[in-house]
Amino acid sequence: MSATTHTRPPRATRGAVDIRLPWWALALPVLAFVALLLLILDPADAHAAAEQPALAHLLERLEQLTAR
Repeated sequence: MSATTHTRPPRATRGAVDIRLPWWALALPVLAFVALLLLILDPADAHAAAEQPALAHLLERLEQLTAR
């Protein structure tokens, strides 16, 4: 009785690069960016942005958009 052998798939050629990232490789940086952005938009830290009116207006607008 003979047993079946499993052969390895052929290796990719040097010219072709096929890199597949898992879903969390993109999700984790996006999640970290959103968390840090929400920390910046915290009203308790608004005194730092009050010195620059254009930046304060931008931060208020971003806060309104994220609150929806």
